[in-house]
Amino acid sequence: MPENILSQVNNPTDLKKLPIDKLHQLAQEIRTKVIDVTFKNGGHLGSNLGVIELTIALHYIFNLEHDRVIWDVSHQCYTHKILTGRKDRFDTIRLHQGLSGFTNPDESPYDTFVVGHAGTAISTALGIAAGDSISNINRKVIAVCGDGALTSGMSLEALNYAGILRKNILVILNDNKMSISHTVGAMANYLNKLRTSYLYRDLKKDVASLLEMIPKVSQQMEKAFHHIRAAALAPLGGAIFEELGWSYFGPIEGHNIPVLISNLKTISQLNGPILLHIITEKGYGSQHAIDDPYKMHGIGPVTIADGKISSEHNSRPNYTDVFAEAVVELASNDEKMVGITAAMPDGTGLVKFQEKFPNRYFDVGICEQQAVGLASGMAKSGIKPIVAIYSTFLQRAFDQLFHEVALQKSPIIFILDRAGLVGADGPTHHGLYDIAYCRLFPGFVLMAPRDGAELKEMLAFAANHNKPTFIRYPRTAVPDQIITAPEQIKEGKAEILRKGKDGVLLSYGSMVYPAYYAAEELAKENIELTVVNARFAKPLDEELISQLLKETPFIMTLEEHGILGGFGSAVLEFASRSEETRQHINKITITGIPDRFIEHGPRNKLLELLCLDKEGIIKVVRNKLSVNLDRMSFGK
Repeated sequence: MPENILSQVNNPTDLKKLPIDKLHQLAQEIRTKVIDVTFKNGGHLGSNLGVIELTIALHYIFNLEHDRVIWDVSHQCYTHKILTGRKDRFDTIRLHQGLSGFTNPDESPYDTFVVGHAGTAISTALGIAAGDSISNINRKVIAVCGDGALTSGMSLEALNYAGILRKNILVILNDNKMSISHTVGAMANYLNKLRTSYLYRDLKKDVASLLEMIPKVSQQMEKAFHHIRAAALAPLGGAIFEELGWSYFGPIEGHNIPVLISNLKTISQLNGPILLHIITEKGYGSQHAIDDPYKMHGIGPVTIADGKISSEHNSRPNYTDVFAEAVVELASNDEKMVGITAAMPDGTGLVKFQEKFPNRYFDVGICEQQAVGLASGMAKSGIKPIVAIYSTFLQRAFDQLFHEVALQKSPIIFILDRAGLVGADGPTHHGLYDIAYCRLFPGFVLMAPRDGAELKEMLAFAANHNKPTFIRYPRTAVPDQIITAPEQIKEGKAEILRKGKDGVLLSYGSMVYPAYYAAEELAKENIELTVVNARFAKPLDEELISQLLKETPFIMTLEEHGILGGFGSAVLEFASRSEETRQHINKITITGIPDRFIEHGPRNKLLELLCLDKEGIIKVVRNKLSVNLDRMSFGK
């Protein structure tokens, strides 16, 4: 039985001591470890399996505690973590209080940035290189960027500017023909042409040498041959990158460690902006991940039986499932309705829409700004766009929301999936700021459903509402029991679910059911609370809130969102605007996500720690009533 190589490697220094012919075995041992832990904990499998050999080669050639590497998105950093002193804790990855599934400088000096959004690596790497130049620091700065992330506006802007700055930066284009699903767009087609020519560099040299041997009979002919040379070389390789001022190398095989090491060693001696194009396979080494690259991109805990993968499955549909069915039904009755997503057709529930209405479906790639701009243009031409994007990713299109949507009054429906706490992906993926940044703009309508039935009603309302409308919902199953059938939705009108004299739980979206069940539990203690389903964060039901402020001892707002600028802030702002309501403003307590980044962990666990589950709400209410009673006693 061969010796275990991984047991000998605790840090990059140990790695560099290994002969090159041992590195393939090391890669296989790491691959086994990544698969085992990811199947147990969940995580990003395919992307990590695809960069194991590259990661080994990078740490073998560079000193990445001094040199810097930035992993675009960084969900492919598992091997990097194993090789940089975190091997013994790797089985805690993505678990509460365990290792993050993304890079995190708090964990290791080898992690440069907290990264969880695509398209940022080249810009930030260029910034480090520019800063190093000013400070006279000599090191190599490396950005590992996938072909999907390369199409983002920020990546293209950085590629353009790097050619002007001419700083020492190495971009490794990890080309696996995938983002989360298949990469789309003209850049993807161009890269596909490059993939067909692994002999690019040798052919380029041959053509150049041949042209140099042609006699230069005159100045005019020399100029002519110069143009011939340029025309001959252009289609042979990375002409786009070279025109932007980059030295292009590749494509080379991304799973061949000796080839990677040889190329990286040569490149490490060169200056200026360099792009190394490597070809990898997402899920390399796991047939399960290769056969279904989308489902095996990000997985929950899974088990294997009889060679088949099964995952933990909730029998109840989630909000995404409900949306997927409802949007197809709506579009079946409205031929002007289109679906738009940014590389997330399955994650946002638009796959069925894509299948039924392929000519009305648009995947713009990892380009959220383009998704919003495209939708605005379509709305101007009389089309009804539905833009489905995760809450955290819509942040990337903030200016487009202002300029292309708000100013134009574009009647677009925005579906904000994964709003609130998302669990193991942590702070880069929690959707905790969408209410704050969306309610800034005049004319926006913000809604959140209490359950699946209300989501359908809200979607139908939005489809017939000629305003920019946002519907947010969490990454969770819909409630298994519906309290009541939803009342007809009217703009800016809330819904009273139960009445009580002792206080009000003014709840928004995912907080409605925990609030209702908390109130039912407290009723057993003769604490009778009114529970309101706010429905709208903008416009508020001002009439109802005014009435409640006059009649009730306290109002507690509840939201799965940051307390700064959120739903509760909107209620407080309203109460402060008139003398009539201002005198009651001290009755309002805002309950939500505190002003800090929330760690990764199971959503239910995080809600419990933040007192946003049923038991937490009960505890907060009891404490509040106790304080109020103490004050009354003191007053006597």
